[in-house]
Amino acid sequence: MEGSILRPADAETQFLKMSYDKFYDVYEEAFTDEFWQKDAIYRFSNINTAFSIYAELLNYEPLNWVIKAIKKQRPPMEAEIGSDLFKFIRNVLAHFPYFESWNDVWISQSIVNWNKPGLTIDTFLKKYAGRTEVKYRFWEPAKKQMTYLSINFPERYSGDTKIYLHAILTEKDGIKFSLILMKKILDTQVEEINE
Repeated sequence: MEGSILRPADAETQFLKMSYDKFYDVYEEAFTDEFWQKDAIYRFSNINTAFSIYAELLNYEPLNWVIKAIKKQRPPMEAEIGSDLFKFIRNVLAHFPYFESWNDVWISQSIVNWNKPGLTIDTFLKKYAGRTEVKYRFWEPAKKQMTYLSINFPERYSGDTKIYLHAILTEKDGIKFSLILMKKILDTQVEEINE
């Protein structure tokens, strides 16, 4: 069609390549035993990178189509976890960069709203606080191991009550699960992978 823009454009292609390359690097490393033996700051930095990249990639319109399809075709809450929860985690890590390990990260309603209520973190917690846990499992082929985990939303969101990320999603199993779901969503846009 005359005047139409082919997608992805050159800038999008470059952005996608850089983002996917780095995400896959973090993903591959996180599934090695060595990664989980490194110090907490190193792991936290890489986890932060993965969530930041993923959240940026969700701005790519075709990935939003995937999230909408997941809402219709996959188990309840999978789309919300693959979008809302992961963006929430990214926002907590970006807006409260004071911590050095996953298990240290906490927020509270008063801290979240120190400047202005109703922004993304506040909105997420108001929507999901008090929801029942969501149970998942994932398979690690290299280890021939099935892992079971729960995503636990805060019981309440009020005042100075601390909400820890590790209480919502554990570091090791929770991060592995997150990376698997992120990769599954991101892989929908990959035509081929060159080593």
